[in-house]
Amino acid sequence: MLKGKVAIVTGGTRGIGFEVVRKYLSNGAKVILFGSRQETVDNALNKLKEENQSWEAEGMCPKLTDAKEVEEAVNKVKEKYGRLDILVNNAGISQNTPLYNYTAEEFDKVIDLNVKAVFYAILPAAKIMKEQGGGCIINTSSMVSISGQPAGVGYPASKFAVNGITISLARELGKDNIRVNAVAPGVTKTDMVAALPEQTVQAISARIPLGRAGEPEEVADAFLYLASDMASYVTGEILSVDGASKA
Repeated sequence: MLKGKVAIVTGGTRGIGFEVVRKYLSNGAKVILFGSRQETVDNALNKLKEENQSWEAEGMCPKLTDAKEVEEAVNKVKEKYGRLDILVNNAGISQNTPLYNYTAEEFDKVIDLNVKAVFYAILPAAKIMKEQGGGCIINTSSMVSISGQPAGVGYPASKFAVNGITISLARELGKDNIRVNAVAPGVTKTDMVAALPEQTVQAISARIPLGRAGEPEEVADAFLYLASDMASYVTGEILSVDGASKA
C-alpha cells in the first residue's frame, strides 16, 4: 500500500509509533523513525532488522522541541531519499496532575512536545511536500481531545490544539495536494497501560463498549489507511480508534 514512499515517524521506538513503523515497512515504505535517545532508536532498529532484513529503516534522535534540530533532521531525509511522502507526528507525553498541584513548568513541557514539536516538524516537511507535488501528514491526537479528562488539563489542551492544527492545515495545504489528518486513539495496550494494576485496566475496559483496550496494531491500521491512496480524498479528519469509549 505504501510501496516507494518515504516516511518519518516521530516517537517511533515503542508503543503505537513502533507499530506504525512496522506497518509502513511491511507495506513497502522506507521509514526513518525519530526517537528521544540513540539507545532506544538502536533497540527499535535491531528489533525491526530481526523481524525482516529487507525492510529499509533507519533512525535519528533530534530534539523535537528544538525547531532548528528538527528542520535539519527532516532536510537530511530529503537529501538522502530525494523526497518525503509521509510525516507522522506521534511523539508526545501525557499526565494527569490535578490542577492545584500543577506547575507552569509541567504545563509547558506538555505543550512543548505535544504541540510545538508538531508544528516544528510540519513546517519543513510541508515545504518539501509542496515542492514535490504533495504528501501526507498524520498527527496523533487522543480521545481526550473530544471528551476531556478529569485531571491533567495540559494533556487534553495539547490534543485539542493538535486537532486545530490538523483541521486548519488541511484547509490551508489542500491546494498543495498535502493531506492532513489525525488519529485519536482510546485506551490502548501500550507501556503506560501495562504499568497499571490489572484491576484498574479491567475497570477501564468495562466502560468501553467493545469491552477491551485496543491493541497498538489496531491503531496503526488507521495510520496505514490515512497514509495510503485509499484515503486520497480524506483530509481534515480526526479518526477515532477507541472502541466507542467516548460514546
